[in-house]
Amino acid sequence: MGTTIALLMVAILFINNRLWLSVAESDYNSARQYMRTVGLSIDDVAWTVGRKETVRYSSSYGSVNILQTAINYTIYVKPQGIGNWQYFAHNVSSIILFNIPTSRYSMGNGYYEQIYPSSSSITSSGTSAPVARVFAVEKLSMADGNFVRIVVTPVVRALSSSVNSSKKVFYLKLYLPVIVKGSAQGSAQSLTMTGASLETRTMSINSGALVNVTVTFPSATLAQGFDNPSFFHFSSLSQVFSVPTGYDNAILELYAGRVETVIGVQS
Repeated sequence: MGTTIALLMVAILFINNRLWLSVAESDYNSARQYMRTVGLSIDDVAWTVGRKETVRYSSSYGSVNILQTAINYTIYVKPQGIGNWQYFAHNVSSIILFNIPTSRYSMGNGYYEQIYPSSSSITSSGTSAPVARVFAVEKLSMADGNFVRIVVTPVVRALSSSVNSSKKVFYLKLYLPVIVKGSAQGSAQSLTMTGASLETRTMSINSGALVNVTVTFPSATLAQGFDNPSFFHFSSLSQVFSVPTGYDNAILELYAGRVETVIGVQS
């Protein structure tokens, strides 16, 4: 009788552990899809002031967090025939994290997975290219705690076009969502994003010029362990675009859409 009870207790403990592990695994898999939806929603609201979207989630162990002023995007221009890079624009963005404690679920220290898109570049090209990158990472230990994290960070969408009229003009247009944390905060498991403002910068550059998009990280961010490559895993911290030769003029345009993001506040 005693042996039977002991075996039964072991079986119950094993089943209970498997049950809660299954719950945590479900949290992780749901968070992967959830953060992909968040990335797509950023694109929906960033370019229209006042547009708002709320994305809800359900999790037993995980929660959403916003790391403020986590990443710097700076753009430089080098006109053809001039040796020095010229400053064009600078924007500081937050990133969005879905954190699941490693005490509940772990993929192993050093784990990394690129979720969306397939590239880990700081830029993307094309009209339907994403403006947010989603990846999963587990890096131990970090100042804010030990988590397996699913991360959304902005990237620059690049579009090029040309106009042939009295003059042949080339256009390079860059779109960057700038994530900022709103002041309001609620208790619901949701994330609300609002297009707060849209800043446009324009610069006339010559045919054959180079445009360099670079990423750096504030010292406070680095001190917490949010660095490259061990956390962000960007394939490169700069991307150079070349303006084709043979044009009478070239125009560089930057659209920086400020996305105010609040946790637990529904639209």
